Formats: sequence, structure tokens, C-alpha cells
Amino acid sequence: MNRGGSSPSAAANYLLCTNCRKVLRKDKRIRVSAPLTRGPSAFIPEKEVVQGNTVDERTNFLVEEYSTSGRLDNITQVMSLHTQYLESFLRSQFYMLRMDGPLPLPHRHYIAIMAAARHQCSYLINMHVDEFLKTGGIAEWLNGLEYVPQRLKNLNEINKLLAHRPWLITKEHIQKLVKTGENNWSLPELVHAVVLLAHYHALASFVFGSGINPERDPEISNGFRLISVNNFCVCDLANDNNIENASLTGSNFGIVDSLSELEALMERMKRLHEEREDEEASQEEMTTRFEKEKKESLFVVSGDTFHSFPHSDFEDDMIITADVSRYIEDPGFGYEDFARRGEEHLPTFRAQDYTWENHGFSLVNRLYSDIGHLLDEKFRMVYSLTYNTMATHEDVDTTMLRRALFNYVHCMFGIRYDDYDYGEVNQLLERSLKVYIKTVTCYPERTTKRMYDSYWRQFKHSEKVHVNLLLMEARMQAELLYALRAITRHLT
Repeated sequence: MNRGGSSPSAAANYLLCTNCRKVLRKDKRIRVSAPLTRGPSAFIPEKEVVQGNTVDERTNFLVEEYSTSGRLDNITQVMSLHTQYLESFLRSQFYMLRMDGPLPLPHRHYIAIMAAARHQCSYLINMHVDEFLKTGGIAEWLNGLEYVPQRLKNLNEINKLLAHRPWLITKEHIQKLVKTGENNWSLPELVHAVVLLAHYHALASFVFGSGINPERDPEISNGFRLISVNNFCVCDLANDNNIENASLTGSNFGIVDSLSELEALMERMKRLHEEREDEEASQEEMTTRFEKEKKESLFVVSGDTFHSFPHSDFEDDMIITADVSRYIEDPGFGYEDFARRGEEHLPTFRAQDYTWENHGFSLVNRLYSDIGHLLDEKFRMVYSLTYNTMATHEDVDTTMLRRALFNYVHCMFGIRYDDYDYGEVNQLLERSLKVYIKTVTCYPERTTKRMYDSYWRQFKHSEKVHVNLLLMEARMQAELLYALRAITRHLT
């Protein structure tokens, strides 16, 4: 195949494996054993999840109290490596799905399905199809959007924008939803829906970023299932997504020896602390560093995929299976860099102008009581969660690293903190970690075990799960800030 001269229409039928560079047909499907690995995660050895969860009784209590399914699912097992956080997560999720609120129970689960479908997250879709039916949902709705009430269908646009380009949401989108006659949404209902959408977009990032395995399904014949190869090549199945072979060839990502990588990161953190004490950058310099980081994020390509094809839209040309596509419209719509090359600048969202603490929190609480408190507790918990360790080192202040991870996600969504020096992001987050963050946050369905293994190779799996929790909450907060700002503008 002549890669250099292939036409867009020809390219649209093919993909390029990120590992072996083999050209694959899009319509090819292969049989793989299900699940691919034992345990709750394809990325984390089962024994590490079990050993890490030292407070088993506490986890079981939380599941009994707050799990809507009544079982210890794979997400909960992986999150239980951080039981403090798990409690905040389960309480807020239980509240939005089961407690008194503006939306009927089946609608809540259907909205979760619509949100998960934007990232083709069959794990979450299957979970909420079950819950939808258990709570009295109309089975016909599961045939697709043409079978649901127009009112629910009207959420399509905001679901799409929130999931992929939340900065495009305006007060006009809000007005359209609340002023559509018999199909209108009340503001409390809309806030409830927005919270659910943002929660499940972000949770899809956690599911893919942590390699969450499907729940075991005894009904799958012969233990096999069919999958598309848009995320997997045969070489992936042999080498990459098999927990028994967790080796990584560092040359793929150009990473130095993992021990010296850890020491170098510790040294950079120490140097940044010292520089902070010596001098403070001016506001102009801070702005320049943000703009530089924003532009550089353009060149962090998700998984370095699909480079050999000239078709400019190829990256967004995802394969969507029928099971998923029935719940969404415009499946080709995906993330585009906030600071796209050659385009006019969208105004940066200055975090100080519309903060979660001063604006978003009170609006959410006013329109959908108590969820603001639960979300706030969850955001604070993940941001402050620390064990003062970094791999083999103890008594380490990791505040700087946690803030860099959180703020880098917000930077990719065009949100800037005036008091933050974005030079720290470049110092603390090496390239393979940036590739991983951008993939998990913006294109979670493309995440592979190779990406997960490629960064921080001396760190414990529980520390990488902590990274995923930070990415998930940073993403959810970014989506909420844009949506709530639009609602505030509608109200004023």
C-alpha cells in the first residue's frame, strides 16, 4: 500500500497499529478470550489489588451502603486501593443515581448510557443498561435514541460538547434546552443531567486508563467474544494487554532507565522548591508559560497514532459498533486541541473569573441540593490525598506533582490559573506521561497497557491509580465549570 499517496477515502478503511506499524482493515474483527486477564484490571496484577486493599471490611461496608448494583464491581475493587477516596466517590455517585433528585431513576441511568457511549465505554453501558431495566426503564428505549422521548434526545448536543469540547458550550445551548415548550428542561433537571454526563465522561477515562476488565459474564459462549481491532492489533493481544507479560521496551518512548528517571524527578522537584523560594515569576511571565504549555500540548499526540495517513480527519474517524452508536448522534465528533494550529484563539477560561469554590459549588447546590457538598468533598479529597511517598521514597511532599497533573488536564481544556507557574508542568511531567494524560483525558478509548506501563516505571500501581483519580476529577471539574458558567450566564 502506498502510504504517502493514499487517498482520504482509501485511508478511511485502514488503521495503523501503534506498536508493529501493521496496516489493519477497519472492518476486521477477531476472537479473543474474555476477559483478557484475570482480576479487575488488565493493567494491574490481581494480587496487587488484593494486597493493596488492606481495609477489606471497610470496602465491603461501602459497597453494601452505596453500591447501586449491590456487588463489588471491578471499578470499586481498583479504587479500593484508596479507600478514603472511594467513600467520597461512592457516596456522590449513589446520591446522583438513587437519592431524591429532579430526574426519575430510569432517566438517570439512560443519561449515564448516553455519556459512556461518547467514549464507546461498553463496560459502563452494560452496567447501566442493567440498572436502567431494574429501576423500571422502558426496554424499548434500549433500541436507540429514536425510541426515547424528544426531551432526552435533546441532550445530545450538550452531551457531545461536554465530552469533547466543553469550551464551546454557551448560554444559547442552555436556553435551547430550557425553552423548548413541552419538551423543556427545568434548571434543576438540567443541572442533574449535566452532573451525570460529566461524571460518566470522566469515569470512562478512569475505566480505560486503569484497564478495567469486563465483569465476568457466564453467558458468553466458550469464553470468547468478538472485538473490533481499532484499539487492538494481534501483537497487542500477544504482548501488550496480557498481564503475564508486563515488560516494556523503553525505546518505544525514549525513556531513560526507570531508577534514574525516579531520581531525576525527585531532583527536579527539589530544585523547583528552591527556585520558588528564591524568586517569583511575574504575571506576564506566568501568562507566557501557560500559552507555551497550551501550544506544546498540541504536539503531544495521543498514542502517536495514525501518523502515516495524510487524511486530516483520520484521527477522529473512530470505529463505532452498532451497540454503542444507537445511543449517540454525530459519532465522528471528538476532542480537538483547545489551541489548534492556525485557528483564531478562543478566549482562555481564567479560573479566577469562575471558580468551582466561589461560583459552581453554590449554583449546583442551589439547583440540586447537597450534590455540591458531595462533589466538593470528592474534589478536595482527591486533590489532597497523599501518603507522602513516591515509589521507594518516603516523607515526600507530592503537592507540587499533584497540582501539575490536575492543572495540565485543565490546560488542555483551556483553563488557566493566574497563580500557577506552568513551567512546572514541563519540569515534572515527562513526555510519555503527557501522552498518557492526554489519551486518558481526551481519547480514553485509545489507552493501551503500553502507555500505562511507559511512565513512572518505578512507581507502585496504587500510585498510578491515584494519577487516574486525579485525571478523572480534573476532567469532571473542567466540564462542570464550562457548563455551569453557561447556566450562570443564562440566568444573568
